[in-house]
Amino acid sequence: MLKKEARQITGGLSAPSKMPGPAYNLPASQCITGQKLVKVPGSVCAGCYALKGRYRFNNVKTALERRAASIADPDWVKAMVALISGHEYFRWHDSGDIQSVEHLKKIFEVCKLTPFTRHWMPTREARFLKLMDPDIIPSNLIIRMSSHMIDQGPVTFWPWTSTVSTQAKTCPAADQGNKCQSCRACWDRAVPNITYPKH
Repeated sequence: MLKKEARQITGGLSAPSKMPGPAYNLPASQCITGQKLVKVPGSVCAGCYALKGRYRFNNVKTALERRAASIADPDWVKAMVALISGHEYFRWHDSGDIQSVEHLKKIFEVCKLTPFTRHWMPTREARFLKLMDPDIIPSNLIIRMSSHMIDQGPVTFWPWTSTVSTQAKTCPAADQGNKCQSCRACWDRAVPNITYPKH
């Protein structure tokens, strides 16, 4: 599949300046758990960056909604593979989250068909992770279960996690121009938890 056709089907990829590769985003307004947490003071989702700023522009909202709708397209997996192939690192959902078991299964297929790409996906959707054994996840994908509250410790039911803290951090981005630079800890299964600073 040509990349032009793949972009038409999926809505294309995003290019976060922080990351070493492209990403894929969905509307934060459609996050299943995030819709609830955004109303909870002290939660990581309260004041969500993906519900303000440029994300409120009509053209951005339209593009995100188109991406969300495209997941149901029978050629979505093939199109995502065409766009991701050739990239060494990829992030799922720099905004938005897993929408369903079927969505997650499609992501697994994309990962299997892009074996030379290292995939990272943060999520708050514990309901989907609790249904599976981590051993079934494609070896080139790491899913990090994100704790819901600021200064909450990592969850214990999942091997790879992330937290947000006002006291400490292991993510170095804040000290290097808000960029990953040479750090790849988020994609590394040998790193059990990443702590991001509250900002």
